[in-house]
Amino acid sequence: MDILFTMLIFLALTGVFALLGLNVWVWPKAAIDRVTASAADPSQMQAANAHPSLAFRDLLKKLGTLVPQSPKDTTVMQRRLIRAGYRNPNALKVLYGAKFVMAIIVPMLAFGVIAGAAWESSTKIMATLASIAIGFFAPNEYVRTVAKRRQKQIRRGLPNALDLLVVSVESGLGLDQGIVQVAKELDHAHPEISEELSLMTLELKAGKRRIEALRNLAERSNVDDLKKLVAVLIQADRFGTSVAATLRNHAEFMRVQARQVAEEKAAKLGVKLVFPIFFCILPSLFVVTVGPMAFKVIRELIPMINSI
Repeated sequence: MDILFTMLIFLALTGVFALLGLNVWVWPKAAIDRVTASAADPSQMQAANAHPSLAFRDLLKKLGTLVPQSPKDTTVMQRRLIRAGYRNPNALKVLYGAKFVMAIIVPMLAFGVIAGAAWESSTKIMATLASIAIGFFAPNEYVRTVAKRRQKQIRRGLPNALDLLVVSVESGLGLDQGIVQVAKELDHAHPEISEELSLMTLELKAGKRRIEALRNLAERSNVDDLKKLVAVLIQADRFGTSVAATLRNHAEFMRVQARQVAEEKAAKLGVKLVFPIFFCILPSLFVVTVGPMAFKVIRELIPMINSI
């Protein structure tokens, strides 16, 4: 049964790689045209000598076109890629190509481990199917993790950006010029929020209204603190209130909120330390304090009891 299972897996992987090779390299006549044209065109020769990572990315993009895509899932993943900082038009195809490759590589690695295990055939089949699912959905988790990390960096750099924006606006600059100045000054300290503000500046230069650009900023980042700032700026622009005073009040509000969050974390610290203290520190204290006494009792008291 194990030999039959091994042969089925081998034939399936062989068929997949054969079909992949036919679709990507053998059947298209564009490959022959590209090779013949590169001999006469130096620019194409330079493109052919590009970095191997670019060729691998192109391969992933081609493989991504073979994966069936749901419109709903495509929209969700496109937003998630934007929040993670991947704004290339081909990023979605590269992601689906990575899902396709991982769905093949991970089962192969898992099969190398499963083949030597003394499991039943049904268990091996379920483990192989689970490895396929893990490989297919692993790139999604990677993008989600990168997006959360980037949102955390934006949240961390927002207070400094807001303080700098308050100083810029109160010194006489307009809101648009202040945003440009903040994006320029925070390029090295907080590149994530600087990139978002730079994109907003480009949208304003392209002719979008300020309210629409602010809403796009909040939608791209999906950070609650930034959404609050955008809502405050939209309200100030709509009702004609002073932008400098609005930003100053919101900066004070964010300081109070950050202080409250820090106090909340400090209040939870005692409860969180109970389990590490109980399981890690107290056993060592018992060994240090009670251990010598217990050893002395065992060494002196037990012989006395036996002699009686």
